[in-house]
Amino acid sequence: MNLRCIWFAIGLIIFVSVVFGENTKVELGPYLYESRPDHEAFRGFNPRKAPPVGPLLLVPGDRLAICGDSITEQKMYSRLIEAYLTACTPQLHVTLRQLGWSGEKTDGFLRRMEQDCLTFKPTVATLSYGMNDSRYRPFDINNGLWYGDHYRAIVQRFKQDGVRVVVGSPGSAGKIATWVKSRAGTLEQHNIHLCALRDIAMGVAQSEGVRFADVFWPMYQAQFLAPQQHGATDEQPYLVAGNDGIHPGWAGQTLMAWAFLRALGLDGEIGLIAWDLERGIVDASEGHQVGVVDGNSITLTSTRYPFCSQGNQNDDNSVRSGLTLVPFDEELNRFLLRLSGIPDGTFELTWGDQVKRFSAARLREGINLAAEFRENPFSEPFAVVSEAVARKQAYETQQIKKEFHSGEAKADFESVVARTEAIRQPLADAVAESVRPVTHRLSLRNVNAD
Repeated sequence: MNLRCIWFAIGLIIFVSVVFGENTKVELGPYLYESRPDHEAFRGFNPRKAPPVGPLLLVPGDRLAICGDSITEQKMYSRLIEAYLTACTPQLHVTLRQLGWSGEKTDGFLRRMEQDCLTFKPTVATLSYGMNDSRYRPFDINNGLWYGDHYRAIVQRFKQDGVRVVVGSPGSAGKIATWVKSRAGTLEQHNIHLCALRDIAMGVAQSEGVRFADVFWPMYQAQFLAPQQHGATDEQPYLVAGNDGIHPGWAGQTLMAWAFLRALGLDGEIGLIAWDLERGIVDASEGHQVGVVDGNSITLTSTRYPFCSQGNQNDDNSVRSGLTLVPFDEELNRFLLRLSGIPDGTFELTWGDQVKRFSAARLREGINLAAEFRENPFSEPFAVVSEAVARKQAYETQQIKKEFHSGEAKADFESVVARTEAIRQPLADAVAESVRPVTHRLSLRNVNAD
């Protein structure tokens, strides 16, 4: 172990002892670490094991605040989260505000959270801080203490108002930030610092009894493993952390959305269609109504959408590519078709205008339509929802950064809130109204019978 790693370990030990204090009951172990890929890029990292996700945190009618720095203000992972909650879980009737602020650290949000966030009486909040809090330099214990103290103060203030909180870790860095004049150290040192802040954020979440969303570790792994998976070259690199190494494109932002949606405890059960071909009987779960059953085809009308994606699967600025970085479909996007009463053999399944072949064994076991049919009858309706979300979130940035911090707001804040909310409300209504029932058809053909 080199000197840098020794001081890093000593610093974390000191940090834990100071944070938890002498009056806290000591519980010994277990001392669990995340598993590491067999790659030299991971040898200097020993992140703590993240806690299990937990049950559903959301309740019907929740008001969710998405809080963070410029990565949040990009309105990408926040847009994916809102589109998911609006289209995939409409039964929860969750509404959302995006409150990202570029360049912000935990102390900045702590100063403005009363006005910019608590004004709207959120019931749930996700926090995504740490990149700027690292100050783009190697880890030191005082900065770790500073970050933990400010993150804890934010959580405690939310808890005073009964807000349920998800503490997010920072992501990973793919390059040294070129625009930060005070940056120091190597890229590995910066990521070790971010990993340390990840563990500190986890400690804050556990000691405060709130949820934790691990962004750093899955992103850091993807940063090194995904390029080969997607055939990256020097001319066509695959940059999970984004072109500047700090602000992820759509693939990295999809990973972030997955981390926060999981932390909210969503089970990913979008729908189940059980089709007995021999008896001509079809059952569907909540949100999906069976219409015509006609021999080898069925028609359904759905008010719950599967999560739909666009883009090139090998493009780091593509949501569809982001789905390959984490088990998004397996954990958050299960729209299952399960058949019975079918003979052995091969079958051709048509959904919308797409056709794929499956064995009878796979169809009996059940296939995830959302994963097998990237283009499907929900693709365009989901894009409509996403665009409505984008328009609303764009105004929310203007509302908070321009209007709430204007001279007019200093003179009469309540009137600015009322005026800007009158502008935002039709945009929020448009999001809610964008989810329309989708009628779609599934058809099956026995290839062996030809």
